[in-house]
Amino acid sequence: MDWGMKNRISRMIKPATGRSVMLAADHGYFMGPTRKLENPRKMLEPLLPYADTVAVTRGILRTSIDPKWDTPILLRVSGGASILKDDLSDEEITTSMEDAIRLNVSAVAISIFVGTSHEKQSLINLSELVNEGEEFGMPIMAITAVGKELEKRDAKYLSLACRLAAEIGAHIVKTYYCENFRKVADGTPVPLVVAGGPKLETELDVFNLVYNALQEGAIGVDMGRNIWQNDNPVAMIKAIRAIVHDNATVKEAQDVFAENKGKKL
Repeated sequence: MDWGMKNRISRMIKPATGRSVMLAADHGYFMGPTRKLENPRKMLEPLLPYADTVAVTRGILRTSIDPKWDTPILLRVSGGASILKDDLSDEEITTSMEDAIRLNVSAVAISIFVGTSHEKQSLINLSELVNEGEEFGMPIMAITAVGKELEKRDAKYLSLACRLAAEIGAHIVKTYYCENFRKVADGTPVPLVVAGGPKLETELDVFNLVYNALQEGAIGVDMGRNIWQNDNPVAMIKAIRAIVHDNATVKEAQDVFAENKGKKL
């Protein structure tokens, strides 16, 4: 792995802990102005000091993130379908590697849809992106998307999807936490981060998900709605950060959340 590739990865995955708190804010590329993400800059500004990486599209990067902020950028580069479609898997690469380099991002992200009618298309998209990433020293994150088919989030399916991504050459894989997640992690020879998915019912649910995923082999999280749709988003990301980087227990994370809840931004 070339110096540039290693350097970019070390910006996102902190060398001191080998872990990462990634803030997902790229939902608008297919969901539009999602609740609490209507004004991306307003939502992002107080959270970025506590995020190791923020995931956005190039449009939001250029319009809503100040170039002086120093949080590394994970650039979403796939798209082509909106929430109005029944099949969200019909995606292609939407952003060139040249533009990603021009924007000085730390990595680019693309969804793969294993088991769908567009499986081959999404895997070829990933392979082309990996080829370009290797040429320019740009890490690639593969996201094992399942669209609206939430029932696919089991260890058998996710193990297959994550392994395919790693085999093609993804440097990091984002996937979902599931029962027997250890099987998924053991079969994926690159770092795994877990998604939050739709907003969970309670903060405790989120803390349990993060804690259990780390215990079973994940190196961090890439969460969005479970942070910025919370009524206390800064308290939420601080509590998650305590689990990821400080090895806090679920109870300790609850204490961090309680201590920061209600504080003015």
